Amino acid sequence: LALSNNTTLNLLLSKALQEYLEGTNSSAPAQVGTASDGLAIIYVLLMVGLFGFFTVGVMVTNLRARRLEGPRDPYNTYIATDAWHQKDRQYFQAKIIENYKLCCVLENQLAVEQPGRKIPEEKSP
Repeated sequence: LALSNNTTLNLLLSKALQEYLEGTNSSAPAQVGTASDGLAIIYVLLMVGLFGFFTVGVMVTNLRARRLEGPRDPYNTYIATDAWHQKDRQYFQAKIIENYKLCCVLENQLAVEQPGRKIPEEKSP
């Protein structure tokens, strides 16, 4: 009795496996989409290639520009020296002196405190 159940189960599983394999091996639906799938793959590869080309170009340009900046570059030499701090300090001091010379004080004679005059007080009722 156990043998017949086992045989039936094996036949059922083998039949299901054969149906599954026949469904996956059928090449008719796969041939319909191959042309569009191939074009899609080519399009994706083309986009990835263009992006990679652009990225590599930017990296090479950046590395080349950094390599040109050496320790003898006039701009870096100017930054490294302290001369620009002194020039800024001298310019700032000259501006302060110029502003001080242009400064003038206007005095309001009516607002100046006059000790000889009394401030009127309120009379209490």
